[in-house]
Amino acid sequence: MNRRSFFRETLCTGSAAAGWMAPTAVPGRHPNILWLIAEDMGPHLGCYGAREVWTPNLDRLASEGVRYERFYTTAPVCSPSRSSFMTGMFSITIGTHNHRSHRDDGYALPPGVRVLTDWMRDAGYFTANLVQLPENFGFKGAGKTDWNFTYSGKPFDTDRWADLKEHQPFFAQINFQETHRKFHAPRKADPAKVEIPPYYPDHPVTRRDWAEYLDAATELDRKVGLVLQQLEREGLADSTIVVFFGDNGQAHVRGKQFCYEEGLHVPLIVRWPAAFPAPKGFVPGTVDRQLRSSIDLAPTMLDIAGAGKPEKMEGKIMFGARRAAPQAMVFGARDRCDETVFRFRTARDQRYRYIRNFTPDRPFLQTNAYKENSYPVWNLLKELHAQGRLTPVQEALCAPTMPEEELYDMEKDPHQIRNLAQEAAHRRTLLRMRKAVEEFIARTGDRGAVLESPEVVARKGMTRPESAPKTPARP
Repeated sequence: MNRRSFFRETLCTGSAAAGWMAPTAVPGRHPNILWLIAEDMGPHLGCYGAREVWTPNLDRLASEGVRYERFYTTAPVCSPSRSSFMTGMFSITIGTHNHRSHRDDGYALPPGVRVLTDWMRDAGYFTANLVQLPENFGFKGAGKTDWNFTYSGKPFDTDRWADLKEHQPFFAQINFQETHRKFHAPRKADPAKVEIPPYYPDHPVTRRDWAEYLDAATELDRKVGLVLQQLEREGLADSTIVVFFGDNGQAHVRGKQFCYEEGLHVPLIVRWPAAFPAPKGFVPGTVDRQLRSSIDLAPTMLDIAGAGKPEKMEGKIMFGARRAAPQAMVFGARDRCDETVFRFRTARDQRYRYIRNFTPDRPFLQTNAYKENSYPVWNLLKELHAQGRLTPVQEALCAPTMPEEELYDMEKDPHQIRNLAQEAAHRRTLLRMRKAVEEFIARTGDRGAVLESPEVVARKGMTRPESAPKTPARP
């Protein structure tokens, strides 16, 4: 059975190893690369164990490729996160850490740092940020870049799918907005059956909101299916690497914009094309449980393209002959988002998440117009708090201050409820991870050490949903 008939006839149950025939290399060529980028999406797919969501196309993609279980973005909001994975650099290294602070002020990337598409062009790739998709799709790509710096020139060669077949090898991306608020999708999930994290009130508003988010993921999967079918139809599937991932964590109160697991943990699925031999360390039909960072995508793509990893690039090659040794930790950072100033730095190892808060005097529910206008549970928490109707776990989100340090055992406490930072039994782990974050700050030359002044925040921080540009960026 070849993969084309496998795609038509099978569902996503179990491994697809039987559908992987011995690949035939194409001499003198490199594979095409297609990124499918979901906005504001956690690992809420059937293949990740989520319930009340229907994602047969992405589940099938995972069974044909590798599903990455511990893949994290470096920032929990779009512009610093996208600036990072498109350069292979931490946002705090290159000065793109404050959300949407440098999109139109002439700020340029530091010397030796370029967007991935520039490096890919040098390697002989045609580049595309696809907006104009085949008419039978019934939708357009979002065309989002949202880089937090000023780009001089033309970052992509085209926005038209029709150009791809005539320009190979290509590096292309399609952005999907379904899981970005506000959600718009056919209703399917049952609010009574969705799984609500314990730090949110079990309330009809919460359940409806979660159901709408999961329905958005279901709709996103439908659209991904159309893309995968088109690759098959045009004879591109066997020569194109498909990479599906989220640009930052889930669009819920304690997800996006915060450095908990929910703000940084996103799905990553990679399917290798049948016409090229799979690289070392890449085994189709398996699950990868190593710690991976979104800045690892750029050097990995360049390695696939036959180009060397740029000298300054901080990301690591994920697979192939030049793959890096497994990482002991991955790191993240959050600074100003919209008008709301925090400074968090975080580390995640195989078991623990550590968060250092440099602004502990500020409440979790610090004023943020975007969330107040778009997140019904954000306002629900405030209302139920005023009525004394929250549990102690939920009340923690309404406290007037936040802890300076947080440490969570992700095996025993996946929802990050019990802060171990002050417990003597975990002192050694706390010191180890605190030191790792301090070294991360020093190694990156962290440009967020000095907070933006109130004047700068007032000038650049007020990105309200009703006034923000819709294309290519959204609030």
